[in-house]
Amino acid sequence: MTTETRFPTPLSVLSGGVATTDRIRHVKLSTLTLPLPTPISDAKVLTGRQKPMTEIVFLFAEITTENNHRGIGFSYSKRAGGPAQYAHAKEIADNLLGEDPSDIGRLYQKLLWAGASVGRSGVATQAIAALDIALYDLKAKRADLPLAKLLGAYRDSVQTYNTSGGFLQAPIEEVKERATQSLAEGIGGIKIKVGHPDSRVDISRVTAIREHLGADVPLMVDANQQWDRPTAMRMGRALEQFDLVWIEEPLDAYDAEGHAQLAQALDTSIATGEMLSSVSEHINLITNRSVDIIQPDAPRIGGITPFLRLAALADQAGLQLAPHFAMEIHLHLAASYPREPWVEHFEWLNPLFNERLETHQGRMIVPNRPGLGFTLSDQAHAWVTDTVEFGRK
Repeated sequence: MTTETRFPTPLSVLSGGVATTDRIRHVKLSTLTLPLPTPISDAKVLTGRQKPMTEIVFLFAEITTENNHRGIGFSYSKRAGGPAQYAHAKEIADNLLGEDPSDIGRLYQKLLWAGASVGRSGVATQAIAALDIALYDLKAKRADLPLAKLLGAYRDSVQTYNTSGGFLQAPIEEVKERATQSLAEGIGGIKIKVGHPDSRVDISRVTAIREHLGADVPLMVDANQQWDRPTAMRMGRALEQFDLVWIEEPLDAYDAEGHAQLAQALDTSIATGEMLSSVSEHINLITNRSVDIIQPDAPRIGGITPFLRLAALADQAGLQLAPHFAMEIHLHLAASYPREPWVEHFEWLNPLFNERLETHQGRMIVPNRPGLGFTLSDQAHAWVTDTVEFGRK
């Protein structure tokens, strides 16, 4: 009598089953640089930790299947990191060729293992993010559904707030004008930057904006990680009088214990998470009860696949959600979150796309276009600095 040794079925065999209806035949990667009209300064600039931001570098992925379905996704880097994302994506993208584009979770794992020696966070997964987002865009387009509907929407519009008009380099009168303009355009809330080396300047600016907006307009502040623990506690208490929706990044992004102390001591909600680059780092915030409002960024944490995993954990913990930046992606993900979320309105990316998102009565409307609902503009193509392609066109 002989004994047959059975081995697990290889993933490559699983990918060729009768359920497979399409295959990836072409992947195009592009890097482009988006110039900002005005150099941007937040507290990190005023404390000497960074230079003013003048541009954003993007990694775009375009995926095409044998049946001519197409998807587009992107990742980005402010200041350093863009060339590294592009370089890593070029090394791993060909692993998608011949694969079923519907198997997004399995393909994510395949891309992770292709670059396993550089880890599972930061640049390594931010490069994967563009490909992962493109696969979701493709899948929703093939179903002829907006991405939010493919995922399962809880709402067709999301509360929205503007950040781009409240940076520290702007005089307070300009901040007021931009706030008024945002509200007139149908945006519901206003966020301004704080964290000035002189805390009296912060209090003065918040006072002026609260008086300008009145008591009923949602107002948030963002310190961009520039306070130490004693300063954050003191400023948090001083800011209680302004009835803020939240205080964002009062401490270093990785100080889960310090954020937990603030969340317990203050009446104002604490929000953070945008700078973290993995689900595991966000789990640390959740475990320590460091936040009331969690702020993941899908391109930064590796795409929609990890974002959905994190969202499930955040909902289980009873947290509110306010994704960072990239409203073109995050509107769909926020609309799919069980608890009422916020989406951050930035018009900076408008030149990259032919389409626009609509805001009305304080909310951002989920578009009825399939997928993410965006196509690259001629201007975006003009800003491309390098492109590489894999497979057959």
